[in-house]
Amino acid sequence: MRRGRGLAAALLFGYAFLYLPILLLVAFSFNDSRLVTVWSGFSLRWYVALWNNSRLVEAALLSLRIAAVAATGALILGTLSGFALARMRFSGRNLFGAMVAAPLVMPEVITGLSLLLLFVAMDQAFGWPAGRGADTIAIAHTTVATAYVAVVVTSRLADLDGALEEAALDLGARPWKVFVLITLPIIAPALASGWLLAFTLSLDDLVIASFVSGPGASTLPMVVFSSLRLGLTPELNALASLIILLVVVVLAAAWRLARFRRG
Repeated sequence: MRRGRGLAAALLFGYAFLYLPILLLVAFSFNDSRLVTVWSGFSLRWYVALWNNSRLVEAALLSLRIAAVAATGALILGTLSGFALARMRFSGRNLFGAMVAAPLVMPEVITGLSLLLLFVAMDQAFGWPAGRGADTIAIAHTTVATAYVAVVVTSRLADLDGALEEAALDLGARPWKVFVLITLPIIAPALASGWLLAFTLSLDDLVIASFVSGPGASTLPMVVFSSLRLGLTPELNALASLIILLVVVVLAAAWRLARFRRG
């Protein structure tokens, strides 16, 4: 009995440690005071100020666009890599798997520096990319996120019952039709998870984006980090609260979809 209570208390402490600061952040986003730690009354003034802060809004929209492009590119490349690792046997497969998984363990500082040198060398040799900006950030994020998508897809394909695909082939279905009607629906949750993971990684990245970005291409983490040097502002609380709301809506939609699929 005491052990059960101890585990419950530890679990409660862990959840409080994780989520209580988030709840406080959301609460103080409605604070009327400019001080982020002093409550002086309920107000929506900082949401209005956030809406009028063109720098933060433009950085948020830029980060969302880059994250969407990077997640889509990583989904395509990661899915192809996952299929190659899970279904194909070829010379150099182990080396290819190690190269795909390398960004998972590579420090971001080294990854960002190497991509910076690559983009500079390409600009000097081919004239592309001309300078650094949103395109180079999207390419860098796609490169890193591909490894995460490949791991998710590979693990899902490894657990897939091949008898379903073999039965469809025996019944006369062409390989592409088997992929569209059998394989793709089964691994769809893994693809969605990989896309969301890549999207989150891109939206959250600061180190790599700082290396490969250029003038006029400051992502939201870069703008927030530069703002922290001058001190916290309630507008950042409002921005964080909106991002939390977006995450909650996406998770709720995913839960409802999973429940609907289970019938």
